[in-house]
Amino acid sequence: MTDTTRETDEPSVDQTPAQRQTPDQHRTADQDRTPGQRRSPEQPPSTGRHRPPGPDEQGADQRWKVVPATEREIGRPRGRDLRTNLAINIGRMAASLSQRLGLGSGGMIGGRVALTLQPDLLQRLAAGRRVVMVTGTNGKTTTTQMVAEAMRAQAPAVSNATGANMLDGHVAALLTRLDAPFAALEVDELHLAQVTERFEPAAMLLLNLSRDQLDRVGEVRTVAASLQRALAQAPGAQVIANRDDPNIVFAASDHPNVTWVSGGVRWRDDALNCPRCGSFIGDVDRDWRCQCGLARPAADWKVTDTGVLDAEGTHHELALALPGHVNRVNATFALAAALELGGEEAAALARIRRISQAAGRYDTVRVGGRKVRLLLAKNPASWLEMLDLVSGNDEPLVLVVNSREADGYDVSWLWDVDFEMLRGRPVQVAGDRALDLAVRLRYAQVPATVASTVEVALGGSHGGVPDVIANYTAFRDVLTRSRR
Repeated sequence: MTDTTRETDEPSVDQTPAQRQTPDQHRTADQDRTPGQRRSPEQPPSTGRHRPPGPDEQGADQRWKVVPATEREIGRPRGRDLRTNLAINIGRMAASLSQRLGLGSGGMIGGRVALTLQPDLLQRLAAGRRVVMVTGTNGKTTTTQMVAEAMRAQAPAVSNATGANMLDGHVAALLTRLDAPFAALEVDELHLAQVTERFEPAAMLLLNLSRDQLDRVGEVRTVAASLQRALAQAPGAQVIANRDDPNIVFAASDHPNVTWVSGGVRWRDDALNCPRCGSFIGDVDRDWRCQCGLARPAADWKVTDTGVLDAEGTHHELALALPGHVNRVNATFALAAALELGGEEAAALARIRRISQAAGRYDTVRVGGRKVRLLLAKNPASWLEMLDLVSGNDEPLVLVVNSREADGYDVSWLWDVDFEMLRGRPVQVAGDRALDLAVRLRYAQVPATVASTVEVALGGSHGGVPDVIANYTAFRDVLTRSRR
């Protein structure tokens, strides 16, 4: 993207997202529709031209000639001031230096430095792009990668693929390619409201909410209220939300533009009571309705055993490389987002289907000279999904749990995980909290051997390709060692 010094088109950063408008005055009817709003079949596409003045508005001999903009002019970036350009260049240098020195991926430091120099940089970088935000307790990284790949079927898209999901990570992602018209950004649940204060995205995907890092994040109801505030700040965005999670329904039900996805609820313990009034809901698999009026909405997309049904009842085969029902749900969110942004289904699905790992999740790597499949589970809901995934095989199993700052120091959640589904199956355990995990497994009647490291645990298992299920920092450590 070519930098310019023209500042007249720069949107005011003091305005709210609803107040900011595009500087282009020659808008088509298609451009004026909100994201996800489709033109009716009988409505012809607009030519994008103004009506020539009538006889009362011009001289009889006056002639008007409409000169359409070239593609180059349509895609021309808005002007950036010196401070913004300086922040961009130094931020990119910081990210590159971090990578070259082996200090990290650059997915945060570049954005952090750039934001220090230009606090308004996020909204400036987002201007002119169609941004999709993905949030929820579980599945954000995988779904974000699916969304990015689906959008790349139309045009270049940037994404915070490393999982740096706060403001500095978003800026770092947008810095990687200034001319990309699309962006898919994973957003921490508690930071979505901070982002929508700065700009209004094209779409927001709300996957799920469950307990996670209670000593850092707090109770689920607190997160749901934060999401509700975030959506209120972006009334023009298209929201794609999980209709089977009462906490998500509470957050999204008042928004004017919602597409509802139904994938079922595996983890129910955080969805038994109404998030609005506290009344008991009970079985969330049925069409529940609380006495306060909060109710399960009708589904626009329904996930099946092999694919998904759209609102018209058409079945879309998914045929994913990624395993499990949970990834069919993630892919449905990504497909719905791609179509809302004008994508073509076959092209979007082709790219989604090719994804076989997401930031190391589900990847087959070598650890300690042995090939293993690496899985991430960081809270009761995600452990339920991963244990269900491995319960259908008899491969060696290694479970790894840490409790560092990024994990949350409290590991009492281990007692909420249904380890009983592994009853009678020998496992190896490792990590900072291996002894806590071993005690929990003993009560679940799962024979466990404690190992000092993952490599030692793998040495104690025989045959096949072991599955290694690890929580966040344990997963990151194993993945890092596998790449040496």
